[in-house]
Amino acid sequence: MKKTGLFIKKIDDKAKSKADELERWLRAKGIDVVKRETLPPGPRVPEKDMPSAPCDLSCVFALGGDGTFLSAVRWIGDQSIPILGIKFGEVGFLAEITEDSLFSAAEAILEGEFDTCLRMRLLVKVFRNGEEFARETVLNDVVINKGALARLAHMETYINDHYLTAYKADGLILSTPTGSTAYSLAAGGPIIHPAVPGIILTPICPFTLTNRPLIVPDSARIRIRLGEKSSNIMLTFDGQAGLEIDERDTIIVQKGPHPVQMITMPDQQYFDVLKAKLRWSGGRV
Repeated sequence: MKKTGLFIKKIDDKAKSKADELERWLRAKGIDVVKRETLPPGPRVPEKDMPSAPCDLSCVFALGGDGTFLSAVRWIGDQSIPILGIKFGEVGFLAEITEDSLFSAAEAILEGEFDTCLRMRLLVKVFRNGEEFARETVLNDVVINKGALARLAHMETYINDHYLTAYKADGLILSTPTGSTAYSLAAGGPIIHPAVPGIILTPICPFTLTNRPLIVPDSARIRIRLGEKSSNIMLTFDGQAGLEIDERDTIIVQKGPHPVQMITMPDQQYFDVLKAKLRWSGGRV
């Protein structure tokens, strides 16, 4: 290991202090460090204008909450750079360890005593008048959401070019299994183990109560068109960036070709995380 990345939650003084301490520790071992801080969520920036992680990073440590982890994944982009999340918040499903275990985990990583698991991402393309004008990849979800004063969104949805339904709802969440414990869960969607291949469609407050969450194979190609006179509708990517869309746009969502390589530690179990975060059997967050 010659070079590593530190991705830090900008407004968290505790995370920044710990990152400084980790940087000194790594440099003392002869390892170069590249540091970057989170940016606040905002309008989507074209991919060519997005800063990306150096291609020679051996791994990335993301110090913060789930939002920090998602920002770090966007920074890594399509590169196969392993990433480890360190929790500095109350609730988080993406962080593998807490700050108390940071240096022992870092030592194990330097010694090569860790595994990685592949987490599926979604590739999202937006076409306007037949021409692609936006492309993003997401680890958690892509969300179609109406504004506060807008009418219900009408979303014609096709699976593999076969008509499924026209959702009439406040919005629609398309998530990966990793994202099943995020916004989709809050909207009534199911929890899917990250190793289960599938894409989840979860309507937000649907007008028709029989519109329930749906899981389709990860091989599915999902196509969505907004109804006529749609306005004040946003498309958001992992809650990190947004894009205003209307009836001119067609959204294509499918499994992305570049999964995220998440570092896992031997003593961490997915179901233990679920029990702790969701307070099952008396567990605490």
